[in-house]
Amino acid sequence: MAMWVFGYGSLVWKAGFNFDERLVGFIKGYRRVFYQGSTDHRGTPEFPGRTVTLEPADPHEVCWGAAYKITKKEEQEIALTHLEVREKQYDKKAYVDFFTEPLATTPTVSGVMVYIASPDKKANVNYLGPASIQDIAKQIVQAEGPSGPNRDYLFQLEKALLQIGCEDEHVIGLANEVRRILSESESISHNS
Repeated sequence: MAMWVFGYGSLVWKAGFNFDERLVGFIKGYRRVFYQGSTDHRGTPEFPGRTVTLEPADPHEVCWGAAYKITKKEEQEIALTHLEVREKQYDKKAYVDFFTEPLATTPTVSGVMVYIASPDKKANVNYLGPASIQDIAKQIVQAEGPSGPNRDYLFQLEKALLQIGCEDEHVIGLANEVRRILSESESISHNS
């Protein structure tokens, strides 16, 4: 049995495990939001970064990303071990239908695994939740963790999504706000 994993964040541009096939497509009924705190990759416990999670949305709403097919049993185990460490702050796994054609009514693949960071504060201590674009952007500008600056995660996600033809308004709006803050702070430091 092949295992499929859906990526909607850093997995879109960096799998980190071997796979047999990568398909670009979407899942339905979810939206991508920067509501998860990252204290292990893109931030620290003192200054958490923000990474994406999924929240339930209108059944017609779609979230684009990439699905990875892993066929060999040992490759599946290696991938799962890698993902359990990488996604350890994501407390939920869901199995979803994955589509590659916008008008398709039948999924390309069913039972695709996806990691979700739930808003349940008991199960997910790093959940930060909704905030204004300005507040999220300020937090992203300041945060940096072992995997690098939080803004790099945002910019790489924006680029990876545009490469697959997805214009995610939440991601683009946030990236533009972070660029605005950075250019303002640059002009302040040049003038002082």
